[in-house]
Amino acid sequence: MKYRVAAVQYKLEDIDSFQQFAHQVKHYIRNASEYGADFVLFPEFMTTQLLSIGDETGEALTIDRLPEFTQQYIELFKGLAAEYRMHIIGGTHVIEVAEDKRQNAAHLFYPDGRVEVQPKLHLTPTEVEGWDMAPGDALRVFDTPFGTIAMLTCYDIEFPEIVRMARAQGADVIFCPSCTDDRHGFHRVRYCCHARAVENQVYIVTTGTVGSLRKVDLMRANYGQAAIISPNDIPFPPAGILAEGVMNDDMLVVADLDLTLLADVRAAGSVTTWRDRRTDLYPDWE
Repeated sequence: MKYRVAAVQYKLEDIDSFQQFAHQVKHYIRNASEYGADFVLFPEFMTTQLLSIGDETGEALTIDRLPEFTQQYIELFKGLAAEYRMHIIGGTHVIEVAEDKRQNAAHLFYPDGRVEVQPKLHLTPTEVEGWDMAPGDALRVFDTPFGTIAMLTCYDIEFPEIVRMARAQGADVIFCPSCTDDRHGFHRVRYCCHARAVENQVYIVTTGTVGSLRKVDLMRANYGQAAIISPNDIPFPPAGILAEGVMNDDMLVVADLDLTLLADVRAAGSVTTWRDRRTDLYPDWE
């Protein structure tokens, strides 16, 4: 099976209304549709742009106000997924799961109107101390017409065990929305994406925010690049990069994922890392 994915390098800039946010999102979806994309990935924390709308005094909204936009966010992406007959991972959005409990959650929008959610499982110190987030408590994988996928957000990809669990449950593609503010954070995520692709013989689709929100605390700097990453083996590119964007530019990247090639390299590649794992020494923790 082969299908086409697009990853958006979403440009954050201050806005005045939800309509401006919706217009920008639709621009990227229309662009992806012109390339025939079946799946589109947006980055982590893209909806923090809504905080820049501000309150009646002109000050940026605080993070606890972001869940107020949840219904509009869901309706926007549901409508676009249906209109363009496309599977969309709408980056992540901060949701309220209980009184005074918020999670940073990736959302998968199906063309038929279904919405699936995967809260981020591993939180950075900034998310805990700066924004008082709570982690998710379970890994999920999701069936689609294009096979099984997982959504692991940014810091999640730095933990090998969780990606191995996703592969053990059938995921062939890991979508990794990300948000990093400097080169150190960016390269941590990017190098780990490559490592997880090699270890598990899967595709990794990742992207990050670019631009800046001048009004919003913790979002004033962004350093990002989209990439579509494969295992490092014939017949894939030697560096394991199917496509990548121009660093920190407002753009999207597109590539085709061939799941048959994953099966081929798992069975008879130069190395067979998935087949050769030592589950007698370490479990998959399905």
